[in-house]
Formats: sequence, C-alpha cells, structure tokens
Amino acid sequence: MGFFDFGTIFFLVAAVVIFFQLRNVLGRRTGSERPPFDPYTAGRTRDDAQKPENVVSLPRKRAPGEPAIDAYAAIDAFAKPDTDLNKGLRAIKDNDPAFDPKTFVDGAKMAYEMIVMAYADGDRKTLKNLLSREVYDGFVAAIGDREAKSEKIQSSFVGIDKADIVSAEMKGSEAHITLRIVSELISATRDKAGAVIDGDPETVAEVKDVWTFARDTRSRDPNWKLVATEEED
Repeated sequence: MGFFDFGTIFFLVAAVVIFFQLRNVLGRRTGSERPPFDPYTAGRTRDDAQKPENVVSLPRKRAPGEPAIDAYAAIDAFAKPDTDLNKGLRAIKDNDPAFDPKTFVDGAKMAYEMIVMAYADGDRKTLKNLLSREVYDGFVAAIGDREAKSEKIQSSFVGIDKADIVSAEMKGSEAHITLRIVSELISATRDKAGAVIDGDPETVAEVKDVWTFARDTRSRDPNWKLVATEEED
C-alpha cells in the first residue's frame, strides 16, 4: 500500500513538471490567435467575412481633376477615328454600353468554328442557337438534301487565319456587324458508297467567308446570331 502511495505521488509530480514545460514551449492562448486555415475561404479577408452578403460595392467616384474614361477608347484603337467603321461601332456602343469590338471578334471566331462543324455534322440543335431563322432554314434544307442522298461531309477545322470587321451599323434597335473571315479547313463530301465527290480529305483548303452577325440591343440576351453569309472566290 505504501509503495502504491509513493508511486502515485511520483507520477503526479512528473505530470506537473511536464505540464509546465509544455506551457513554456507552446505558450498560452491569449484570445487573439488566428483561426485555423480554411481553404474554401482563404481568399476572403476578415473585413470581407463581416460584410453582409447582399451588399454591392458601388463604382468609385471620380476624384476632382481626374480625367474621365473615354467610352470610345477601345473602338478608336480598333478602327481609325472618323471612318465609317468607327462611326458604326460607336453607334453600336451608344446602344449597347457593354459592347467591345475585340471581345466581339473573339466570340465571332468561336461561333464560326461551331457553325462550320455543326453544319458538317448535321447538328441542327447547335445551329438553331447560333443562326437567325432565315439562315437556319437554309442550312437545314441543305443538310436535309444531303441526308436524302446519303451523303456525308468529313471535316476537320484547322484554324482561322484572319477575322476582320469590315462594316458595322445600327438598323433600328438591331446591331449588325459584318466580318471577313479567312480560315483553313480539311473537308470532303462522300457519297453513299464512301467515294469522295467533292473536296479533298487530305488537303488543307483556304476558305474565305463574309458573315454578318446581328443582335437586338434591347434584348437581355447577349448572344449574337448569324443573319447573312457570303463566300468569297
């Protein structure tokens, strides 16, 4: 029994010593420690976390003497001032403040590739979202005629060499922009038996198109649709 009491006291003393050593090494909590790292909110500051979720930051007020932002700067950099193209782009900007010519061209190039490949694949659903009703009807008629003959188009899109805006104008509330697009495409049409009846499945061909896209600036839909096509010789 005496041995048990001595051993108990010994371990209690040892525990107290270890506790004070750990306290000196690790320190004590002061209430100002940083919270554990949370990877899902690591980008937010403490001030951000305290802001109500429904608060929207308003644009900064221009300081006295600070020059105003030129709303047409992007257009003037894209098309020479006082030209018909520049005036047309400015008119579109007046009706659609979010319009940017460079962003438009980037989007038109993506749409061009999607339309070309959707036509080759007979993808009516994709075409319907990208074409005006008149152009869509023409494309679908051509696809239907091809399918009736059991013909298939074998296409591979290589890329776009150039895409330049050649004209821009407002027609009522509709903005119209015409581009000249030079692309490279491998394309061949095969008949029911698989024989090539048009194009070349092994040759990269240069294709020149003049396409016009339009958008109603009063609509909340930001998408442009292809409203006219013309192929250059």
